[in-house]
Order: sequence, then structure tokens, then C-alpha cells
Amino acid sequence: QVHVVESGGGLVQAGGSLRLSCQTYGGTFSKLAMGWFRQAPGKEREFVAAVSWTDGSPRHADSVKGRFTIVRDNAKNTVYLQMNSLKPEDTAVYYCAVDVFGTGSVREDSYDYWGQGTQVTVSS
Repeated sequence: QVHVVESGGGLVQAGGSLRLSCQTYGGTFSKLAMGWFRQAPGKEREFVAAVSWTDGSPRHADSVKGRFTIVRDNAKNTVYLQMNSLKPEDTAVYYCAVDVFGTGSVREDSYDYWGQGTQVTVSS
């Protein structure tokens, strides 16, 4: 099994930046597809970004394209979500997830392990 730990959330003003970190323990990180999801108050959990192990190609939700970037560091067994130009609507709990057998799907049920979440709050 894989243990997943997110960090880096916090309070930031609109237009600011944060970098979320997701470190994994166990498994072979270079062969794990990694994803970020978020859930805002009163809303469903939604896909944010993912990166596969098969080709390393990242994908991002339309709502964050051009602002967020997912990057993996295999040497540290860590994936990052660099968030720039943050907006109040980005406020949510952000979850890191591991897809052992897939390539980084937009579907929540494709992922096998989840972190505890980290709160991101963007003030206007």
C-alpha cells in the first residue's frame, strides 16, 4: 500500500501563489500515476490535475489551465501542484491521490490511495 501526505496549503490573497506538496511512502513512485482533486464547501469533489507514469504527460482541468502546474520529482517521491494567480473560487480542500494501475484519470474512482487533504483559502 501507499501512504500519501499533502502539505503546503494555507491562506493567500487573490492573485497570490501557493505550492502544494504530495509525498508518497511505499510503492514505486516512478510507476505511480498521481492526481490532484479539490472539494469546495457545498460542492462535489472535482479533478484538478494529474500526471502519468507511462509517458509523464501532465493534464489539467480547464478551470486551472494556465494557472496551475503539476510536476513530479521522482527522486523525492513527491508531486507538486504549483498554483499561481489564485482566485477566491479556488478555495477548497485539495487532495492528492495515487493511481497504481492507471495513467492519471479525471475520475475519482480510478485512484487507489488518498491523502488527508490540505486546506487552501483564497481571500479577495
